[in-house]
Amino acid sequence: MITELFDLKGKVALITGGTHGIGMAIGKVLGKAGAKICVNDLTQDRLDACKAEYAKDGIDVYTLVFDVTNEADVDRGISQIEKEVGTVDILVNNAGIIKRIPILDMPMDDFRQVIDVDLVAPLIVAKRVAPKMIAQRSGKIINMCSMMSVYGRNSVSAYAAAKGGLKLLTANMTCEWAKYNLQINGIGPGYIATSQTAPIRENGHPFNDLVMTRTPAGRWGEPEDVGNAALFLASKASDFVNGHVLYVDGGILANFGYVKGENDI
Repeated sequence: MITELFDLKGKVALITGGTHGIGMAIGKVLGKAGAKICVNDLTQDRLDACKAEYAKDGIDVYTLVFDVTNEADVDRGISQIEKEVGTVDILVNNAGIIKRIPILDMPMDDFRQVIDVDLVAPLIVAKRVAPKMIAQRSGKIINMCSMMSVYGRNSVSAYAAAKGGLKLLTANMTCEWAKYNLQINGIGPGYIATSQTAPIRENGHPFNDLVMTRTPAGRWGEPEDVGNAALFLASKASDFVNGHVLYVDGGILANFGYVKGENDI
C-alpha cells in the first residue's frame, strides 16, 4: 500500500535542535508517522518546554542535552540514545544559527561560530551515526540547507558560506555512503512563517512585501510544509533519492523577480 511507504514505525529519528520552529515541525510530522523522536538542545529548560509541546500532539519525545559542535559530547549523547531508545535510523541535522553582520564588521570568532554550528556540527553528528547505518545497510540523513546554499544575501556571509558548504558536504556524503543504502539529502526552506519571522510578516513591512512579490506561490511557507518534505526524505518513498537538496520555497529560486507594472497573465 502507498501509505506503507511513509510508515516510520520502529524507526528512531534524531532531530538536532528540534525544540522549536522548523525543527519541531519536522519532529511532529515524523512522530505522527510513527518514528520515535529524539531531540537535543543546549539547555534543559528548552527541552522541558518542547516536551510539553510535543505531548500536545500525542508524541512522547526523548530529550537530552548535548552540544552538536563538541565531538565528545555528541558521542556521549548518541551513546545514550542508542542505549535508551535504539540505533538512530533517521538523522535530521537541523541545529543552526545565523548572525546578520556585514563582512567588514564581522568578528572572526562570530564567523567561525556560525561555520562550526551550521557546517562542522552536521559532519560531527553524521560521522557518529553513519557507521551503524552502514553496518545495517539502512539509514536516512537530512541536512538542513537553505536558499543561501545557492545564492548570497547582504550581511549573511557566514551563514551562506556554511549552507553552501553543507550542500556540497551532502553530495560528498552521498558519494561515499550511498553504496551502503544510505540516503543523504538536504532540505532548503524558503521563507517560513515561524514565531521568529512574525515581526517581519506584517502587511506593509518591506521584507514581507519582498517575500510576497518574489514567491510565485504567493504566501509564506508553513513549518509543516518543511516537515512534509522531511517525511518524504525520511521514508521508503525516497529510497533512490540521493545527494539532492529539496527546496521548499514556493518557487522563489525559479523566479528571477517581479517588475512593477509587469503583466502577470
